[in-house]
Formats: sequence, C-alpha cells, structure tokens
Amino acid sequence: MKPDRDIARLIEIMAALRTPGTGCPWDLEQDFASIAPYTIEEAHEVADAIARGDLVDLKDELGDLLLQVAFHARMAEEAGAFAFPDVVEAITGKLIRRHPHVFGDARDLSPAEVKQLWGQIKAQERADKAAARQAAGLPAPAEEQSVLAGIPTTLPALTRAWKLQARASTVGFDWKDARLVLDKIREETDEIAEALEGDDKAAIAEEIGDLLFVVANLARHVDIDPEACLAAASTKFERRFAGIEARLAEDGRKPAEASLDELEALWQQVKQAERAGPD
Repeated sequence: MKPDRDIARLIEIMAALRTPGTGCPWDLEQDFASIAPYTIEEAHEVADAIARGDLVDLKDELGDLLLQVAFHARMAEEAGAFAFPDVVEAITGKLIRRHPHVFGDARDLSPAEVKQLWGQIKAQERADKAAARQAAGLPAPAEEQSVLAGIPTTLPALTRAWKLQARASTVGFDWKDARLVLDKIREETDEIAEALEGDDKAAIAEEIGDLLFVVANLARHVDIDPEACLAAASTKFERRFAGIEARLAEDGRKPAEASLDELEALWQQVKQAERAGPD
C-alpha cells in the first residue's frame, strides 16, 4: 500500500483498520473515551512543533491530529451517528455562518465589530443547537441554560478560567479596571496567608485556586493569554536553572551538592547575565 495525498484514502485506511476480522486489534478495541486523550496529546504536539518553529514536524503532527478526526468520525459512522463528510459540512457551514463580513452582506467591519458579531452568532448557534436537540427528543442538560455553558472542562485550567470570566463579562459581570483585579489579587494572597496559619490543606488549596483564578482574570483584562504567560515563565525558569547547573558543572558539582544560599547566589548571577545580554 502506497501513501496518498487524497483525504478519501485516509478515510478508507481508517475504515480498514476498524474492520472486524481483518483490521487492527488495537484500533478495533478503541472507543471515543479511550481515543480522546490521544486527541488532546496530538493537539499539544502540534502546538509544540509551532512553538519550536519546526515546519517538518508540524506537517507530521498535523497529520497525526487529522488521524484523530478520522478515527472519531469512523467510530461515529459505525454507530450510525455521522460520518467524516458530515464533519466537513459542519465546519464549512460554521465558517461561512460566522464570517458574514467575508461571505455575506456584513462588510467593512472593524476588528471590534467582528468580535461582537462573532459573539452574537455563537449565541444564536447555541440557541439553535438547543432547539434541534429538543426537536430530536434529546434532553438538554440543565447547565446548557447557563451563560457559561459550552466551555469544556478538559481545557487547561488557566485557559478555562480565562474563558469563563470572558463569558461572564458579556452580561456585565466584570471589573471595569485591571487595577481593581490587582486589588483582588492582594486580597487573595492575604487569605492564603491566613489559611497557612490554620495549616488546613483543603483551605490552602482553595485559596490558591482563587488566586490563580483571579490572576487569569488580570491577564484577560490586559489581553494576555495566561497559559502562554505561565509557559514562558516555566521556560525562563528552566533556562535559568540550566545556567546554575552549568556553573556548578565547571567545578565538577551538581545542584544537590550545593547549599541553598549558593544556589540562590548562582540564580542571581544567571539573572544578571541574562539582563546584561551578550557581551
């Protein structure tokens, strides 16, 4: 069997892998739930290739992610729910519907007006979906009546916090000034200090969660992705710690062989060297 550039070939291969008796035993025993973690993992690998600027890897990782779509679509087709063409139809319809300023009559919109229109269209889509579920005799979960409905619980926690607060802001539940959010952060740190005095881990965890939630809101107010901020901070920490290791290695030592004071001093040296830049 040879590689093929046609998407139809991918669908045929996926069907062959899922054919009882002649298909792959591993593929055959999978279901939506067992495949979902792989789908998430592949999406992260796509993002990683982009972050590294590796277009060779990006091509392969996008293929892996596309396989996940084909896999889920095939299982849905076997269940009589929908097939791959229905997935394509759904997304092409959504793109056309959500871009009336490109495919419709809503022309010459500003970026702010596009964003506002996008929100209105998505709200109408949620209402239409609820009506379709009702017409099909499907129960509508109680939470779907909420303004916050439809934000996946599987999102990274900071991203989900950002989205929840952004959605709440659409009905006016929001601080008007980023400095007010900063005041709330100070309040949350005081509550953490109080919880630490009580030595109650559950209370401490709750207060730390509140702090992280408010920090995500501050990032939203200044139009910064909190997940990206944390990723950058982690990368910076990793880079600076590697600098400590390199300095210790010059003396034939490892971090475990240095005192905390020495590690802190080396940390400050690395920071200062970074800020000074290349000679």
